[in-house]
Amino acid sequence: MGKKQITNFSAEAKTKIVLEMLKEESTIGQLSAKYEVTAKTMQNWKRQFLNNASLVFEPVKAVSEYKGQISELKNQNDELAKALGKATVERDWAVGKLNSLDLSNKKSLVDPKLSTLAKTR
Repeated sequence: MGKKQITNFSAEAKTKIVLEMLKEESTIGQLSAKYEVTAKTMQNWKRQFLNNASLVFEPVKAVSEYKGQISELKNQNDELAKALGKATVERDWAVGKLNSLDLSNKKSLVDPKLSTLAKTR
């Protein structure tokens, strides 16, 4: 039993297929057989095409919206990177301080009354 090869269609090819669907000169079944694509996939392309058709008439608006989203995400990413860097520095400092303590000082930091702590590793 051989595997069926998956074909990736370019945006231009998908557009051509969707436009043929919209002309309604052929049935979806005929187009599906012609292009070797499932009817469900073609219907998804058609829905996506129709949902985004308004972008053709307002490309500047769409681009500015995406640029705004990208800018917000970059700012959020920068804030998270700073927080991660700060947490890493604090952790490294704490590990260094803990490693510099002798065994008796380390033992004094542990409260023996806490039963939830493991005594051994």
